Amino acid sequence: MTRTIKKTATLPPKVNGLLKKGVRMTAPFSVEIGDEVNPERISGSLIIYGAVRIGGKDTSIGRNVKLGYEAPVTLMDCQLGPDVELRGGYFANSVFLNKAAMGSNAQVRSGCLLEEESGGNHTIGLKQTILFPFVQLGSLVNFCDCLMAGGTSRKNHSEVGSSYIHFNYTPQQDKATSSLIGDVPRGVMLREPPVFLGGQGGLVGPAKIDYGTVIPAGIICRQDCTAGEMPAPSPVSSSRSKIFFPGVYGDVNRKVRNNIEYVANLLALKQWYRHVRRNFFTGEKDGEALYTGACDILDGAIAERLKQLRLFVQNLDNSMMAGTKILKKRYPDKVWRTQKQFLHDWPKMEAYLSGNNEEKTELKKRDSFVNIMESLSGKGNSYLEAIKLLTPAQAQKGTGWLKDIVDNIMTGCIPNFHASRQKEK
Repeated sequence: MTRTIKKTATLPPKVNGLLKKGVRMTAPFSVEIGDEVNPERISGSLIIYGAVRIGGKDTSIGRNVKLGYEAPVTLMDCQLGPDVELRGGYFANSVFLNKAAMGSNAQVRSGCLLEEESGGNHTIGLKQTILFPFVQLGSLVNFCDCLMAGGTSRKNHSEVGSSYIHFNYTPQQDKATSSLIGDVPRGVMLREPPVFLGGQGGLVGPAKIDYGTVIPAGIICRQDCTAGEMPAPSPVSSSRSKIFFPGVYGDVNRKVRNNIEYVANLLALKQWYRHVRRNFFTGEKDGEALYTGACDILDGAIAERLKQLRLFVQNLDNSMMAGTKILKKRYPDKVWRTQKQFLHDWPKMEAYLSGNNEEKTELKKRDSFVNIMESLSGKGNSYLEAIKLLTPAQAQKGTGWLKDIVDNIMTGCIPNFHASRQKEK
């Protein structure tokens, strides 16, 4: 005898509520919505394919978003703008602006800001990463702790080839390794030539890569690159292997400068969001959530870089105490003096970086440019449309304001540091 057991399955209230709101789900019994999620912050035009888990009280999902088309998605405390597509993977504490997209098997961890129409293909790993509009990542890319800009459109964009990695952890066990690919003052104007980082390669941070740089496929780049430069493969060394001394640093001049410049660009970008981009967010239904999320990302990015610099300072202090004999034996005296000078100057540097000096720089120039952008936003233009409508002179005015912020931060932080280097040359 066969007994038939009838079982009535009911959808969780929040899932059922989203369905009634208009959200389309191909497999509603495979969808999980956290108790802390506010359904009012989820657009009724959302499309969910297959298994998706959404959590976090700060999660916000704009109109026409698509989740999980290629694989299951976990979304935690993220803010998604209109037409974003996250096709599969894990996404946490990050912001995705209009038409940003990511393929399956992505892992986008805390502190990422993907601006309009940027994104990547399958199996992307990001953390503390900022991509300006149109920047595209290939597949199998690990690109943490960097900011990348460049390009003018979806057809003319900065590109990171497949199987690329940004090396962000050193043998000395520090992560003061953030790389600036492009910059903020020119990058926000969407007028610069793209950067090309060829596949099956890597970039050793902290690096500074200028617009128009082409790094061919298969190259590990360990240097800064000026505009239009194309680094050649490093020749195979015929010398004997070098001895590695754990915890002992050599010349830290480039490392310090690149880290300070990275923070200076983040401070400039924070001003750009606060005084320029905010007006464009306020015109969108979910704009306030996107604006707040982006500002939180930038505040967190600055805090993260200062944290990593403090850890680097601790390591360097230990290096000098433990490795002075090694330093004096293997490096010129100026290397040891440079380290000592930086340790002496660091408290003042940190105070300057944390002193809101970016808010006090070139206020007349800032207000003049902000008035131009407010006029463009008031005519109903989107952010990208408004940027495209700027005349060369107007764009230069905005770039000049942001560049003054970066230059002021650099000058305020490291004049003595570089003066000591100049005397020794």
